[in-house]
Amino acid sequence: MQRRPTRRNFLSIVVFAAMLAPLVAPAAEPNEVFTVVLMPDTQFYSEKYPDTYVQQTLWIRSRVKEDNLKFSIGLGDIVQNAKEEQEWINANRAASTLDGVLPYSMVPGNHDQASKDKMLTRDTSLYNKYFPVSRYADEKWYGGHLGDKNDNNYCFFEGAGKKFLVLSVEFHPTNATLAWAAEVCQKHPQHNVIVATHSYLGLKSRTPSPLKGYGLEGNSGDEMWDKLIRKQPNIFMVVCGHVGGVNMQTSKNDSGEPVIELLTDYQNLKNGGDGWLRTMKFVPKENKIYVTAYSPLLKEYNNDPKHSHTIDLDFAKLR
Repeated sequence: MQRRPTRRNFLSIVVFAAMLAPLVAPAAEPNEVFTVVLMPDTQFYSEKYPDTYVQQTLWIRSRVKEDNLKFSIGLGDIVQNAKEEQEWINANRAASTLDGVLPYSMVPGNHDQASKDKMLTRDTSLYNKYFPVSRYADEKWYGGHLGDKNDNNYCFFEGAGKKFLVLSVEFHPTNATLAWAAEVCQKHPQHNVIVATHSYLGLKSRTPSPLKGYGLEGNSGDEMWDKLIRKQPNIFMVVCGHVGGVNMQTSKNDSGEPVIELLTDYQNLKNGGDGWLRTMKFVPKENKIYVTAYSPLLKEYNNDPKHSHTIDLDFAKLR
C-alpha cells in the first residue's frame, strides 16, 4: 500500500523547491526595453575638469535601474596626456564609480598612447596600469583580450533575450588586431556585436586611408570596414569618438544587412565638453533605438536631431 506523504514531508518538499527556485533563470522578455551609454572623449575632464567626469559616471550609476542600463562603452581618449599620471588617477576615480554596479568597457585613443620624438607609439603603459586585464578578469561579463594588455578586449551583456558582445579595438588597429577581432566574432556567432573604437567615422564619411600625422602603422576607418566590419555578419553597430561632433550613417555589409555607424565626441565644446554623453535606448517592440544626448553637468538634453534621434533596427533579424 502506498504511503501518503506526511505534513512534515510535504513541508520539506516545499522548502527544497524554494531553495531550487533561484537557480531557475527567469524567462527572457523579448520586448524588454534597455539602454546602453556612450562615454565619448573624456580627455579634458581628466586633465582640467575631473569633477565633470565624476558627475557623468555618478549620473550613469543613478540611472541603472530606472533606465535598465546594460552597459557603458568608453570611446577612447580617456586622458589628454598619456604620460601625466594624475590624469589617469582622475579617470580611475570616475570609472571606479561604476565598478560592481554596471558592466563597462574602456579602449585607448591616440591621446592614451605615449609619443616619442613627436610620433605616436603603441606605449599604453599607464592605461594598462589603471585599466589592466586584472581589473576585469574576474567579472562574468568580461570575455577576454589580445596579448597581455587590455588595449583590445571584449565584453558581454544581454537584453531583450538577445546576446550582445562589445568588441573594443585599439586606435588605428594593426592587421593582427583586426584578425584577432574577426576571430572573436567568429567564435561567438550567436552574439550581436558592437565594435567600439576611438577613430572610425568622421563628420562626412569614415576616416580615409592613409591616416596621416601620427606615424603609426595601422588601419583607418575605411580599411577597418573593408577588412573587418563588412565581412563579419554579426557586427551590427560601430561606435567611435575622436572627431569633434556627431554623425550617423548606415552601411550594408557583405551579407546585405545594415551596420549602424555612430560618431560621438563633444570635446570641442566649452569646459572640455560640458559633460555631454549619449544614451541608446533599445525598444524591440518598435524596432527602434532612441539616441539621446544628455549632460549631467548642465542637467539638460540636446534635442537637435543631429544629437537626439531614432535609428531603425529590426530586432527580429538580431541573433
